[in-house]
Amino acid sequence: MINMIRLGPAGNPVNYKGESSKVCSYIRAMNLDAYEYQATYGVRVSERIAEGIKEDSSKNDIIVSIHAPYYINLSSPKDDVRERSIERLMQAARAGEWMGAYRIVFHPGFYSGQDKEKALKVCEESISLLLEEIEASEIRDFCFAPETTGRISQVGSLSEIIEICQSFDNFEPTIDFAHIYARRRGAPKEIEDYMNILNLLEDNLDIEHLHCHYTRIEYTDKGEKKHHSLDEKDYGPPLKPILYALIEKGWDYTIICETPHRDLDALKIKEILMDISSGKI
Repeated sequence: MINMIRLGPAGNPVNYKGESSKVCSYIRAMNLDAYEYQATYGVRVSERIAEGIKEDSSKNDIIVSIHAPYYINLSSPKDDVRERSIERLMQAARAGEWMGAYRIVFHPGFYSGQDKEKALKVCEESISLLLEEIEASEIRDFCFAPETTGRISQVGSLSEIIEICQSFDNFEPTIDFAHIYARRRGAPKEIEDYMNILNLLEDNLDIEHLHCHYTRIEYTDKGEKKHHSLDEKDYGPPLKPILYALIEKGWDYTIICETPHRDLDALKIKEILMDISSGKI
């Protein structure tokens, strides 16, 4: 028997035209059970809509996460950039608390001409300031989830994400398998490779519920270039070895589908997962 694996879209389903406060009812009707609210271009959700998401998700047993803005760079050598980044994460945490989000996903930053050790140190200093502001603002219900990133110019290798999560309370990793694949320019591919990733997490962090992203991805020498749908099989990473590894490890998971066909591809992933668990493939 496998543990709970939840699946859902990054953002509203492709054909959904209603208010975000009711999107979880739509997702449940599709037989999916996860939703990542996209605040990637700014946290603009009102308290009313966010609280509606919380009520609707609870009613429909949908696990909710929120993706913070892309414009975050906690590693920047510029004070004003780090200050704005902290404020954007504050906004995401506040909105996340309103909507009952169990993870606040974010990209840590960029190396910005610094060596990797220096950039990571600056990032961690910024996180310390962020947590001071979180406490002062009386935001209590939060879990930040730094994400493995897809470009070699970004802070967010697997080892960097582990170090960040080791260093702070209320931090859990977001493992984006496509980003790892693009960052490593076509690896990993095999079940053993993915087990090595999960084993590294297990050896260094107390994992019970792992938040994951998946898409097929196009990459260059610089890393991530473009997301592709599940049917575009010329692009990796391969899905089945990931699912086999997740089942073998036996934690609880949320898999957020980030393909252009996000909810429709999430259903395809669910079908493949059911076939694997039943022994059909």
